[in-house]
Amino acid sequence: KIGLVKFDFLGLKNLTVIDNAVKLIRAGKNPDFDITKLGDDDEATYQLLQSGNTTGVFQLESSGMKDLLVKLKPSCFEDIIAVCALYRPGPLGSGMVDDFIDRKHGRKAVTYELSELQPILKDTYGVIVYQEQVMQIARTLGGYSLGGADLLRRAMGKKDAGEMAKQKEHFLAGAREKNTDLKKAEAIFDLMAKFAEYGFNKSHSAAYALLAYQTAYLKTHYPVEFMAALLTEDMENTDKVIKNITDCRDMGIDVLPPDINASERSFKVLENSIRFGLGAVKNVGASAVEAILEARETAPFKDLFDFCELVDLRRVNKRVVESLIKCGAFDSTGAKRARMMAALEAAMELGQKIQKEKDSAQVSLFGTDEIMKGNGNGRHTLPDIPEWGEKELLTFEKEAIGFYITGHPLDRHEADVKRLGTADTSTLAEKPDRSEVRICGIVASLSEKITKKGDRMAFALLEDRLGSVEIMVFPDVFAKASEFLKTDEPLLVTGTVDAGEESCKIKVTEIIPLCAANEQNTRKVSFTLRAGSLERSQMESLREIISRYRGNCGAYLNIIIPEKVRTTIKLPESYSVRASEDLTLEVERLLGYNATTFE
Repeated sequence: KIGLVKFDFLGLKNLTVIDNAVKLIRAGKNPDFDITKLGDDDEATYQLLQSGNTTGVFQLESSGMKDLLVKLKPSCFEDIIAVCALYRPGPLGSGMVDDFIDRKHGRKAVTYELSELQPILKDTYGVIVYQEQVMQIARTLGGYSLGGADLLRRAMGKKDAGEMAKQKEHFLAGAREKNTDLKKAEAIFDLMAKFAEYGFNKSHSAAYALLAYQTAYLKTHYPVEFMAALLTEDMENTDKVIKNITDCRDMGIDVLPPDINASERSFKVLENSIRFGLGAVKNVGASAVEAILEARETAPFKDLFDFCELVDLRRVNKRVVESLIKCGAFDSTGAKRARMMAALEAAMELGQKIQKEKDSAQVSLFGTDEIMKGNGNGRHTLPDIPEWGEKELLTFEKEAIGFYITGHPLDRHEADVKRLGTADTSTLAEKPDRSEVRICGIVASLSEKITKKGDRMAFALLEDRLGSVEIMVFPDVFAKASEFLKTDEPLLVTGTVDAGEESCKIKVTEIIPLCAANEQNTRKVSFTLRAGSLERSQMESLREIISRYRGNCGAYLNIIIPEKVRTTIKLPESYSVRASEDLTLEVERLLGYNATTFE
């Protein structure tokens, strides 16, 4: 009102992601890369958008938006601008989005009430999508000034009946002066009023579309650099890191654990992989990272004892080294994690003794080698003990990094998760409030409560491969399922979505172990055998395993013959089996990973 211009500056982390990705690209594959000089007609980028593979792409990564992209199949920059404007409750609920898609793909004719509307609505296939289009129509047909057109836009958006009556009179008067058919002009005014409800600011949408296109371009042509930049930016958000790691794996990009000889402070881009930085490991602060990088400048660390001798142990304490062992940072030295953990105290003592003598300038006449030989009858060798089991390895890994990186307890159950679940943590937000869902996961934390009536209930954090969700377990369900919630076994949770403003929760109606759900819902068990390497003894062992797991599921042999020929044999009913996890484990030990499938 006093004539000043208001500027609204939006701070976006996506700008930092783009900037970091560009720096990584310039440092590696393309020193001359300039994000500001991209053309807006890159075919491969549009193919990525059309496929819905847009995790990490600005504004286009929700499951609803992915569905819209797959249906619309954007083929030009104007389509991306429109997508950003159309994906809102108003347009989606009005049928306007379906109309837009049908017109784009020729299933509905693109028509204009008057020829003057064609240049204004051509880019949006005859549909009024933007507030600017409302203003352009008012100027072209109603003779409005720019300021007057903006007042009309505001009146339409506020649905002010009195103001709208005045504006309609003004519009028709302008149309009369331009010799426009008044019936058509009135119909167009009513159409404008209808669409102004849903109209979006095009300049805002175009700015968003530019960032969407740039991030999609980076993901298409420089996926490793883009995902490394995304992981760096999201490092504090565990759910987003998990989602990004899963997306990397889906794209064929290896995400490698931290490594004492290969990692830098932050994420490092390799040819087709991303190496975690040492700074990502819990309990490893900036000072410890600096000490490790300084110590390995001359040569890589040979083993745990070499590390403890060379690294400044005043900055790298036992807790730091424990975390590095647990996350797999020492794996490249060739030693097993359990053995290194058992030897850690001896290695630290030895390292401290060597460093103390060096610092005091009283090194033995025979040097540090003699100290190591004479320091307790071979304590510089690792004890011969078995490695941790898969579950323990993954548990320690998660403890050290905050999430699973080399694997996940649900990986071996992937087929069952897809078959039995109806949602995962990344798609829950898209589910309608109070809708029923089935989700598979592992309890990450559990908090028991006593209700006013004295009954026990619980709040738990359920985690899958893509993130986590809070589940509310009320007394009737908790009484039946409390023992399952206190294990680290995969569970199948059934419940209803409780959609809040900031996050979703699940009100649980049933909890059963995934293995039990598997047995209940499986009718067919298949065993995959490779004919080229198959031996009679393996067949006999398989027959013996099947005999120990008698059940009601039909058994089948999927035989893979060299030259990619497959054949399936149904076994007699006397070989019917029970779909148990123990059966899967025994068969996999005999025939290899994923040798058993349930249907």
